[in-house]
Amino acid sequence: MLGIYIGSTAGYSGKNMVAMSMGKKFQKMGYQVGYMKPVGVLPREKDGKTGDEDAFFVQEVLGLSDDPSIVSPVLVDQDFKVRAFRGQCDNLMPIIEKNYQQLCKGKDVIIVSGSGSMYSGRYCGLDGVSMVKALNLNAVVIDRFNKELNYDFLTVLKDELGENMLGAILNDIPPAFNEELNSMLIPFLESKKIKILGVIPKDPLMGAIKVSDLSSRLGGRIISAPDKADKVVENFVIGTMQVENFMLHFKKSRRSAVIVGGDRSDVHLVALEGNTQCLVLTGNLYPNDIILTRSEVLGIPIILVREDTYTVARQMDTILSRHKLRDAIKIQHGSQLVNTALDYQYIRQATGLTS
Repeated sequence: MLGIYIGSTAGYSGKNMVAMSMGKKFQKMGYQVGYMKPVGVLPREKDGKTGDEDAFFVQEVLGLSDDPSIVSPVLVDQDFKVRAFRGQCDNLMPIIEKNYQQLCKGKDVIIVSGSGSMYSGRYCGLDGVSMVKALNLNAVVIDRFNKELNYDFLTVLKDELGENMLGAILNDIPPAFNEELNSMLIPFLESKKIKILGVIPKDPLMGAIKVSDLSSRLGGRIISAPDKADKVVENFVIGTMQVENFMLHFKKSRRSAVIVGGDRSDVHLVALEGNTQCLVLTGNLYPNDIILTRSEVLGIPIILVREDTYTVARQMDTILSRHKLRDAIKIQHGSQLVNTALDYQYIRQATGLTS
């Protein structure tokens, strides 16, 4: 039986996507697959049972129906944190080990998903490093590109985990970084015996969000063309510049939302005629009637928010980098990206997984 721990160097690195993709791939290979997320950080009730929101979702995608109390025996809420900081949570690893053994029954592969980074949960002894050692798992560590890679982090984890570190996945890699990655970083990491299991390219769709979800996340209201709120936003443009400069910048952006003050009707009109995905109007300022009418005619939603343009832009940046994977099209597309990139032949050989 093969146990794989999916961890990462930081939160929001793609653990759920990799867990689902690997699970579905192993199922297609004919293996019986199980899933566990020992520490849940998003408690949720479903059908009268409490579990972790991400765990419910991954189980649904993989067609599994194990008891959520076994899949996620530890749920982090405020009460848990109080007990943990008082030193009253020292006996949790044996419970996790027991549940893990129960989930392993009848399975060829079990995927164990981490929360946050590999060191998240160290305060209560339930971090990824401790989990991998206690359950004797093969660790797959995702390092997501965010201006740079956390190669120091990967080398430290290799030192700590030794042979338990199966390898690393480099995620969200922009094309411009490939030359440096292939000529320097991958050879360096592999010289440190860190196997690169796959390089997943940056893909705009994976960070996309529906207009309706964006409005909710920004705490705004859709005041025009609400029937078109299923449009997808992949990035954003800030409309604080002069119209001429904005037009040049906007033309280079695809599937963008335009964030602009509600009093900038000149920018509103350019954005609408340029087929923006939506307008996000800041400062709680309504546009004029001409803009509202044009929005309805063109089928381009307008979101009204209270905050200033700078604040909303920062929120948007966070939302697009951390938006949870939920849409079926993104699951299918993401699985294709992951499974095309991963070296499953190496994974099977290195772990002794038989045909």
